[in-house]
Amino acid sequence: MEPITHFLTGACIGRAGFNRKTACATIVATLAAEAADLDILWGIRGPVANLQHHRGITHTLIGAPVVAAVVAGVIGGVHLWLKRRRLRAHPPSTGAEPVRKPAQELHWGWLYLTGLVAAFSHILLDWTNNYGVRPLFPFNPRWYAGSFVFIAEPVWWALLLLALIIPALFGLADREIGARRTAFRGRGWAIFALAGMLVTGCWRWAEHGQTLVLLRNTSVANAPVTRVAAEPYPVNPWRWHAILETPSFYQTAEVNSKTGSIDSDPQTDVLYKPADTPAVEAAKQTWLGRAYLDWGSWAVVRDVGQQPAPGADPPSLPNGRAWTTVEFTDLRFAYAFRGGQNSRPPAGLGGWVYIIDNHEEGGQFMGGREQK
Repeated sequence: MEPITHFLTGACIGRAGFNRKTACATIVATLAAEAADLDILWGIRGPVANLQHHRGITHTLIGAPVVAAVVAGVIGGVHLWLKRRRLRAHPPSTGAEPVRKPAQELHWGWLYLTGLVAAFSHILLDWTNNYGVRPLFPFNPRWYAGSFVFIAEPVWWALLLLALIIPALFGLADREIGARRTAFRGRGWAIFALAGMLVTGCWRWAEHGQTLVLLRNTSVANAPVTRVAAEPYPVNPWRWHAILETPSFYQTAEVNSKTGSIDSDPQTDVLYKPADTPAVEAAKQTWLGRAYLDWGSWAVVRDVGQQPAPGADPPSLPNGRAWTTVEFTDLRFAYAFRGGQNSRPPAGLGGWVYIIDNHEEGGQFMGGREQK
């Protein structure tokens, strides 16, 4: 999922009860729920490095406990440092007036558990969409994708924001009328939002399964279908982008799981499998090719001729040498609402390799950036 969902989910996890057990629970949950995405720093080394390592070790069952420990350790340490600093600046009174106890103490066990739950929520949420995760990496590099929630789901945003905003509004109203401040306000709303995410997620999961059954039982393609997939759209739980594979071509379709309708035009929604030319085979052996094919479960690789990669110049070669561009795309992200050909996903998820003389790599590009 995108960062907004992770941050808001973490905040609700903290406010669902952990904040009653220890100080700093909400901030730890909020940060731990998104911290796994710090692996985007691999992008400093280039776009292919980012593709290879994104949703890698920080998104695994062995990485999440470490992520939780780091976040809890840093936040807890800062909290204690600030507390000691305040005590040095304002030492407790030695008079008869009793020393006011802090509103809440820091409990390391509860703080770590809070971060751990939030860190695992990141893996679970990322699994629900069609990009996928590798939770068993490095022991098992296989990608797993639920493919039933779009990478950005406004319905979940609304649930999570309501859970955080409404208690704050009630708090403002109480202060206006002079009512006594309620400690740990918003627990019920946070639980409601998390439960709402679970319910809507299960609903989408059921619709996804129904869509796959519908596709397998309906003659969409005019050839035997060897594999099918259904990719989610945002908001609408009944709308799906379908992909069907046959021995010689791919066919896409738009499915409504509520009505059972399948919309596919053989004239525009069929992509014949491209030939494996020497340039294509050479491109598959490059760093980009290996990383893309490891991740792209519906990858299409084709020689598009002397067509420069988006945002890149063609290679400069001496006379007598030839070049061609090999394009990598993934049909999972070729949604109809993006416009253009169904076989073309967003540019940021495509890859291009220049191949010189059918065997030599002359440049690798993703998202308008060259991998140096």
